[in-house]
Amino acid sequence: MIDAAELVDNDFLRQFELKIDDHLAKIEYSLQERKIFLTKLIIPDEINDENFCKEFLAAVFEQIGDRNLSIVPTSPEIAKFVRSNRKYKRMLPVGVRI
Repeated sequence: MIDAAELVDNDFLRQFELKIDDHLAKIEYSLQERKIFLTKLIIPDEINDENFCKEFLAAVFEQIGDRNLSIVPTSPEIAKFVRSNRKYKRMLPVGVRI
C-alpha cells in the first residue's frame, strides 16, 4: 500500500512524512550521532487504522535501516511496534531494551 517514494524525510522539520489524500502522517525524530530518537507518531483520524500504522512504521524503519542508523523509540506506539516485530529489534543500540 505504501510506496517508499511517497515517504519523505523532512530534515528541516525533523520528521518523516507521508501524505495520503489531504492528510499528513508523520513521525517526529531527533538525530544524535548514529542514533535516531523516534519521539512522536502523528496519524490523522481519517487514515488511522492498524494496517496503515504498521505499514507506515515499516517503511520508515526500512529507510532508517538503509542509512545504518540505530533507533531509539521514545514514543509508546513506536516502542510497541518494535516489541511486536522482532526484525526491528536488531536496530536498537547496544544496551537498549524495550
